[in-house]
Amino acid sequence: MRVSDPTDADVAATERAPDAGAWIVRAAWSSVALYAVVAVPFALGVDALEGAAVAVSLGLFLVSLPVWIYAFLRAVGRTAAGDEIQVASLFFLAGSAPRRVRAHLLGATVVCIAIVAATAASNPFGVLVPMLPLGGAGLWGSIHGVFPPRPSRGGQRGGRR
Repeated sequence: MRVSDPTDADVAATERAPDAGAWIVRAAWSSVALYAVVAVPFALGVDALEGAAVAVSLGLFLVSLPVWIYAFLRAVGRTAAGDEIQVASLFFLAGSAPRRVRAHLLGATVVCIAIVAATAASNPFGVLVPMLPLGGAGLWGSIHGVFPPRPSRGGQRGGRR
């Protein structure tokens, strides 16, 4: 969906489908919760969870890779179809998503980073985990994001006349 004014993205996205991509939001928070369940107790001294903490960290990172690739390829397709998509609007949902969605997906990323900061000394693989909730934001943006149309260049190539 395209909008002529990027400030209308919140309204346009909400009108389009108020629960669009709810599964992506749930998946982002679930990944953060899963990481917290194993990383926090391990960081507090439950050595029996070392293998689980490493496995969950690497597993969530491996899941994030196809999410990022799919989000990027879908955004490239939307750009080719005429949408003006920038990194900030795709992965940080700046002007492309309703406030509620943006708050949840970026909130999940921030909470994940906080957990990683608190547990990184015991599980250095945890630094890879925030890639999944942030990739989820990109996925939401590439599927449901509302972007303005690309400006027309009048058929000219290059930056100079």
